[in-house]
Amino acid sequence: MSTDLLIGRLRAALGEKAVVTDPDVLDSHRNDHATFCEAGIPAVLVRPSSTAEVQEVLRAAGEYGVPVVPQGARTGLSGAANALDGCLLLSTSRLNRILEISAEDQIAVVQPGVVNAELSRAVLAQGLFYPPDPSSWEMSTIGGNIATNAGGLCCVKYGVTGDFVRGLEVVLASGEVVRTGRRTAKGVAGYDLTSLIVGSEGTLGVVTEATLALRPEPEAALTAAATFLSIEAGIAAAAAVMASGLRPSLLEFLDGPTARAIQNYRDMGLPADVGSLLIAQSDRGPRAAEDVAAIARICTEYGAVEVAEASDAEESKMLLEARRLVNPALEPLGATLIDDVAVPRSKLVALLQGIAEIGTKYDVLICCPGHVGDGNMHPTVVFDRDDPAAEARALEAFGAVMNLGLSLGGTITGEHGIGKLKSRWLAQELGPVGLVLQRQLKAIFDPANLLNPDKLFL
Repeated sequence: MSTDLLIGRLRAALGEKAVVTDPDVLDSHRNDHATFCEAGIPAVLVRPSSTAEVQEVLRAAGEYGVPVVPQGARTGLSGAANALDGCLLLSTSRLNRILEISAEDQIAVVQPGVVNAELSRAVLAQGLFYPPDPSSWEMSTIGGNIATNAGGLCCVKYGVTGDFVRGLEVVLASGEVVRTGRRTAKGVAGYDLTSLIVGSEGTLGVVTEATLALRPEPEAALTAAATFLSIEAGIAAAAAVMASGLRPSLLEFLDGPTARAIQNYRDMGLPADVGSLLIAQSDRGPRAAEDVAAIARICTEYGAVEVAEASDAEESKMLLEARRLVNPALEPLGATLIDDVAVPRSKLVALLQGIAEIGTKYDVLICCPGHVGDGNMHPTVVFDRDDPAAEARALEAFGAVMNLGLSLGGTITGEHGIGKLKSRWLAQELGPVGLVLQRQLKAIFDPANLLNPDKLFL
């Protein structure tokens, strides 16, 4: 009954088209890309188009005690946008305007439904650069990127989403609006609520506006790709590149199984005995060619059997294609369960060796691409989803990889977030005191526990 009253109130306030109860539409919005996470049956999907309408939605949900699950483009990989039974799905898809681009202040002010790639192209047209570039950048939205503190290929030089968020407008569970942060390049007044909201996965409030830092447009990047006969050689070369004083704008790693899957999917000229592939890029303008040549020399010194250097932007794009083919290349092999561990670079060899042992122990294929420059790897368990025994082994292997990452001084997520997928390991990483503090913070922002209540914490 309370849900019916809520829906009636929302339709009166937002209009019929903004409030959706069609079962087929609701079913299509139940989950993000983390298909292994439980997803409930929502009661209603609401698409507000202003901050005031978001306030109305949260006030009404609070009055009737209905949980709210904020959603962006649902490209996440941790189940953070998954519904629970009887919830209200709050979509930010209609909050999709770029409100301001300032070349003088080097900032953009945007609503959360703006697609990452659209913002990137819009600022580029003004000679500016928004660096965060998750692989889903053509689909994922800024709000979702903020919710999970998303990363991307260029994190090794530029950092993750949170490094570019200067300020936020957030609607709290009470319906009140708080503005955090600032427009200025510097500012240290009070607690850093902006950083607290970034990565909170919709559990503390709903972001309705973001002020983002921009950079000057970089020069066209050049790329080098090096093939090695072993994982260890590729990792050692990557470590040497990072220790050399060079700062590539991209440093990506593909292990042998991943490289062979790509070669089988599309002929990239990779040898059958490839042990690993390292892809590096520099965007330092006139110095880019010099950087790429230096990286190529380091790779040769560390045993690369073949090194290709791009002479222009078009060749660079071709060399990068192998990295962008990872997901489509793995799909024909079976269902995929994508992990997101990050470890200190000094522990990468131990991580990769341990992952190989886990794959053998549980009799599953684990491919391991990743952002080797910052130690964030994506071990991907591949298995036959029609085989229950194989699925069970895959889930055990997934957990073993996270335990391995923690044992090496790492983290269970470098850029995908916790959501539902990894909540059982969060307490292990935070420790008992840290977990209590996080729960207390959640209670301050959302005392009735209505905002994404089944995420992060078990």
